[in-house]
Parts: sequence; structure tokens; C-alpha cells
Amino acid sequence: MYKPQVIRRIFLGCLLGLLYPFSLLAQQAVNVTAKADTASIRIGEQIKFQLTATLTAEQFKDANFKILFPVLPDSLDHFEVVSRTSLDTVINQNAHVLHQTYILTSFDSGHWEIPPMKFEVFGAARQIPDSAFTLPIGIDVNTVTVDTTKAFKPIKSVQGVTWSIWDYWLYMVIGAVIVLAALGLWWYFRSRPKKVPVIKTPTVTPYEIALQELKVLKEEKLWQQGDIKQYYTRLTDILRTYFEHQFGIAALEQTSEELLQNIKPVTKLNQQRDKLRSLLAIADLAKFAKLQPTPDEHEGCMQKAEEILEWTRPKTEPAEGTASASAQ
Repeated sequence: MYKPQVIRRIFLGCLLGLLYPFSLLAQQAVNVTAKADTASIRIGEQIKFQLTATLTAEQFKDANFKILFPVLPDSLDHFEVVSRTSLDTVINQNAHVLHQTYILTSFDSGHWEIPPMKFEVFGAARQIPDSAFTLPIGIDVNTVTVDTTKAFKPIKSVQGVTWSIWDYWLYMVIGAVIVLAALGLWWYFRSRPKKVPVIKTPTVTPYEIALQELKVLKEEKLWQQGDIKQYYTRLTDILRTYFEHQFGIAALEQTSEELLQNIKPVTKLNQQRDKLRSLLAIADLAKFAKLQPTPDEHEGCMQKAEEILEWTRPKTEPAEGTASASAQ
């Protein structure tokens, strides 16, 4: 009673075991094609050659499933690869179509075949990849037909082209802009007001500065405090600085004798020569010989310095109103 059932189960198990590898291959099978947009070209013309692989939705979603497209070199037998696109995917109903396009050309006349293209398919069922091949594609590469019965035509002479000014309008506009810009810059630099240098006139004259410093020296009362050397050093420096600024004499760099010789060309200053000589003599003795002048000599030197300043004081220009009144 149980014998037919056991035999039936054994038979079904063997049948399933035989069909299982074929079912895996069926799941892993991929439809690959190669096609060209034309079967005949002239030398140098181009062919659009497309490789396509069609996957099922299950194959496309399977992370372990992978298909590798063939990589064409830059040159095939009798064909050259001009350009190639990247791999693209198109969803068509329940299938996913992967395709890649090549632009080919040929410069060899004759009938040539684009060889079969090999795709490699990887799946979970097998570690070694399967190979899928496309069919070869025949292409006729034709030469340009030449009718040898007709005579050769003569070489045409050089044809002149009619000249038109509007062919150079862009260059004329650029030239006009450059000329106008140059004229504008020339007019701007010519018409703009010139900057007059501002001459700063001193608000305080050398005479006023020297007079103020003598006043400060008096108020400090250096000789009254016993600082004789400092008193005469300051006094002579005030006069020497005044001579430099007022008369242009390098008085600070000269000895007393040199200074007395160099004031001769300055009439006003030379008229005070004796007073200046007496003042410088006392000052040199006090500074270098440690002479102790009397209080009268201290005050006399200060008075002589003031008199020299007053005598050589520059004349001020009279005002306009005063000049016109005196003229009347």
C-alpha cells in the first residue's frame, strides 16, 4: 500500500534535484543585445553602436546580482571608437534596461563585422561569473563612387568676395570707444584745475621766538641760583639760533671768532659787532674758564642780547590802509 507513494516521492525528489540548477540559471539569465543604427556607411561616416542588457525587477533589486558591460578599446579591427556614453538605465514595465552607446567609424572599405560583445554576470548562485555574448554585426564600408568616363573638371580660380563695411562693425565700435575714452581722458586732465602748492607762512617770526626765549630765561633766574654755565649756554644758543633762522648763518656750528667774521656781510648785525663780541667773550670765559662774572655783567649780557635783537628786528610791511593814508 505504501510502496507506490514512496516510489512517487523518490521520483519527485530526483526530478526537483535535476531541475533546480536550471531554475537558478533561469533566474540568473540576462538578455543582452548589440545593434547598430545602419549596416552600410561610406568611408569616414559614423555608426551608432548600442549595447543593451535587460534585467528583471528581481535581478535589479538583488544586491548580489551584478552585470559587467564589455569595455571597448579605442580601436577595433577595421573600426575606431570616436566617443562613448556612460551607462544609463531605463525602466520599462517590469524590466530594467541598461544601455551604453558608442560612436564608431571606419576608414577601411569592405565588409567587416563588429565582433560579439562579452557581458559578465555575477549572481548569488555561483561564485564564478557567467558570460553572455551578443551576435556579431556586419557593416559594409563603401568607397565614394567615381565616374571615370567623365573628363576631369578644371581647377576653379579664386573667387573674390564682395567687401561690406558692415562686416567690420564690431571693430569700428571698439575703435570708436577707445578714441572717445582717450579724448575724454585728455579733456579731463587738461580742464581740471591745477593744484596750487600751499606755502605755509610761519605764524611766529624768529625774532618773536628769540624774544620769548630770552623772557623765559630771565624768569628761570639761573645765574641767581648759581648755574652760571647753563645761563650763558642758553643765552648764546638763543642768539645763534636766531642768527641762523633770520640771516641764514650757520651760527650753531661756528666758534665765536668765526661767527664774528661771518656777520660782516649782514649790515644790521655787523653794526652790533662790539656788543656781540663783548657778550660772547664773557660767555666763553664763564663756560670754559669757569669765570664768575658779576651780577652787573650777567644783567649786562642779557641787556646786550635784547638790544641786538631789537636792532636787527625785521621791518613789518605796513597795512594797505596805512600805506594809502601816508601816500595822501
